[in-house]
Amino acid sequence: MPAISIIVPVYNAEKYIHKCIDSILSQTFTDFELLLIDDGSLDNSGKICEEYAAIDSRIKVFHKENGGVSSARQYGTEKANGEYIIHADSDDWVESNMLEDLYNCATKENADMIICDYYIDYEDKSFIVKQKPSELNHKVVLKELFINLHGSCCNKLIRSTFYKNFDIRFPENMWLCEDLYVIASILKHNPKISYVPHAYYHYVQDNNLYSLTKNINSSYAYDEFLLSTFSDLMSNENCLKQCRQKFSFQVVANAYSRKEFSSKLFKAKCRKYIESILTQKDISIYYKFKLIMSCLGFYKCMLKLDELKSRI
Repeated sequence: MPAISIIVPVYNAEKYIHKCIDSILSQTFTDFELLLIDDGSLDNSGKICEEYAAIDSRIKVFHKENGGVSSARQYGTEKANGEYIIHADSDDWVESNMLEDLYNCATKENADMIICDYYIDYEDKSFIVKQKPSELNHKVVLKELFINLHGSCCNKLIRSTFYKNFDIRFPENMWLCEDLYVIASILKHNPKISYVPHAYYHYVQDNNLYSLTKNINSSYAYDEFLLSTFSDLMSNENCLKQCRQKFSFQVVANAYSRKEFSSKLFKAKCRKYIESILTQKDISIYYKFKLIMSCLGFYKCMLKLDELKSRI
């Protein structure tokens, strides 16, 4: 039984998978297993994974039909044997002391979930995103998950028994926010939480097909599905208001970014979500003005105003 299982979904990542795997194999902490889940790759990703497995017995490769990132994460979770589990994306990479520092914190504090900061890497720049909760209390962290904390499984080391004992699964019908769903589900079961004030994980933007889902806009129907699904998940929690505000904002923001509605259709589709957004203190006066005017029938005018603002 290794101390840590690292789960990496792989799909058409032949250009990036070497850096990801090499960064994991260079860890100062060595008591881990690396599960590479080849999710029906059409390039040489599966072959590359097998080549690594042939030279390091800690690596296990699984090939499956393409089912999406959520399906691959779930498959890996079911195959994991570690005391703790952490995930990584195949186009990202990690600092060499990540596992050692997170596991030392876990054992020292007997923690179930260890959160750390992370990097966002672009081609020409990199910056750190702080992830310190205001309190190490599961209810507080759950609420802040819908406000200012990232829902990723890649900057969180989690005791594996939480997945198994509470039957927490990655939803196969989600291709965005599946990790947020799992982290929120775990937090409902009162894990002991610790925080390491250091960034280890490099979240690389604009690489493979899985990574495209980090930035692309989902459909209006999918946004509504997320709002409904997360509202049901949080129905008995004190963070329901924050949850509904987060996904209401996502529904409306994507309605603007896609520019697909008429003014009449925008009002019909989005008006019921706007009241929740207008009560948020951190929303700018201009954005609230835009929402109100759009509901009065000036959605197309507001889109044009946004275009003019972007040129100034």
